Amino acid sequence: MPAHQTSSSSVSESASRTPVDIRRFPWIRKLAADYTYDFDSVAPFFAGNPGERRHWADAIARVQARPGRRQAIAAVLRAQLARRRAPARAVEAVDRLAAEKSVAIMTGQQAGLFGGPLFTLLKAVTALKLADRLSREHKTDAVAVFWIEAEDHDWDEVRSCTVFDEALTPRSVSLSAAAPDAIPVSRVRLDQSIDAVLDTLEQVLPPTEFRTSLLADLRAAYAPGVGMADAFAIWLERVFGDRGLLVFDASDPAAKPLASSVFVRELGRPGATMEQAARAGSALASRGYHVQAQTSDGAVALFRLDDTRRPIRRQDGRFFAGNESFDEATLIEEASTRPGAFSPNVLLRPIVQDTLFPTVCYVAGPNELAYLGQLRGVYEQFNLPMPLIYPRASATLLDRAAVRFLQKYQLPLDSMQPQDEAGLNALLRAQIPPAIEESFSAAGRAIQESLAHVADTLLSLDPTLEGAARSTIGRMQHDLETLQAKTIQAAKRRDETLRRQYLRTRALAFPDGHPQERAIGFVSFLNQYGPALVDRLAEELPLDLGYHWVVSI
Repeated sequence: MPAHQTSSSSVSESASRTPVDIRRFPWIRKLAADYTYDFDSVAPFFAGNPGERRHWADAIARVQARPGRRQAIAAVLRAQLARRRAPARAVEAVDRLAAEKSVAIMTGQQAGLFGGPLFTLLKAVTALKLADRLSREHKTDAVAVFWIEAEDHDWDEVRSCTVFDEALTPRSVSLSAAAPDAIPVSRVRLDQSIDAVLDTLEQVLPPTEFRTSLLADLRAAYAPGVGMADAFAIWLERVFGDRGLLVFDASDPAAKPLASSVFVRELGRPGATMEQAARAGSALASRGYHVQAQTSDGAVALFRLDDTRRPIRRQDGRFFAGNESFDEATLIEEASTRPGAFSPNVLLRPIVQDTLFPTVCYVAGPNELAYLGQLRGVYEQFNLPMPLIYPRASATLLDRAAVRFLQKYQLPLDSMQPQDEAGLNALLRAQIPPAIEESFSAAGRAIQESLAHVADTLLSLDPTLEGAARSTIGRMQHDLETLQAKTIQAAKRRDETLRRQYLRTRALAFPDGHPQERAIGFVSFLNQYGPALVDRLAEELPLDLGYHWVVSI
């Protein structure tokens, strides 16, 4: 299980998938690149290298040696799955999780409308594939669990879903922007307006053989009166439940007593989590890495939940949440007796997660990887084994026409991201007969050499003529460049097919210049390719670290 491979010939390349080194992409920051290609540089911040088999064995041993709460969290999950009428395979997975030596492969995301971007699908597929591989290679029962971060209160991040229309134009469908400020997503219930949103989605999605059944499944999940987090869970179970993915709603009040000790400890040592994260952040910065999670003095890594979600801070020996003030002992007691009134922030959420579950590995996106690198000391503070962190699979899904275009003209995927016409012009220029290009180059050299000689000669006659000579050179070079540009425009008119293919492939791979996996909802691809898409990705997506995959569907 190597950390990475050194050449594309040694990774899992096939006719239907092509690897791209993640370091080619401008959005991959140094930490994410070094995590895969130079793990020793980041090793002090993580529990182990997910590319080393022995580190997996160590992580499994640490989790299995710790007294767990498998039966208790399994009971919470059984109740959730029963309410949602989850598939039988998901229910069976709960029984496996309840076993004494089971381990969990965790991943998670906010409850984005209609499942959110493609990377949500990729996270789940990665977790399922890892759980299967771990079970086979380490002879242990590993279960994939998707944690819904349903108590987040950033409504704008979850209320929209962007899909391709028939012209491959990104089109967003959205719920109302008028959600009450700071209300957790788990407390937002869909009203009758969801029917109009689904109608819009049906109009925007291209007509395919899968659209009718896709919309029927979405309407069954996203119905008036259903909570936003419940709808997300029902939809994920519809897509993945028969593969054994466990979907866990982290806002469930029944789960909060299992995390009360974490809340009590956080309030009992106010500021300690923030200090540890800040210390790790400074260490990361000193090595040239960016710091994802910023901390502030007096902040506690908890929110208080009532009608809203308000951060807790400590000042002058008292706790504050919004405009409310609390005696320290009173709030700590409340965390013990009424844990449902509390919610972890981004730094404490992994601690709560791994208190509830026997987590051996968390499947993370690049930004999550950055803040998780600030938490090793926090795990130690809570006497909790930090899991391995595995970067999720990264992919661009292209149809065969787009893949053939890239292969025919030997265009790297990342060359398609810029939204200007420089790349297209370069491609068209490459199609111009070499003799034409050579003649322009020769003419440019001749102008430069001949007129430079004229200018030098004029200097001996009248130095004031140098400026005129140089201006003449500039005008002639400009005229030549203008003629060359007109030649390219003529090539464009001559080969509109090439231009259409280029723009179509660019629109599919980088909608509005953004990575496809971050910009487009996975419902768009289910509409195009049907439910077999999940099976295809489970078969085609390798677990090789350090690569983005161009997958031909």
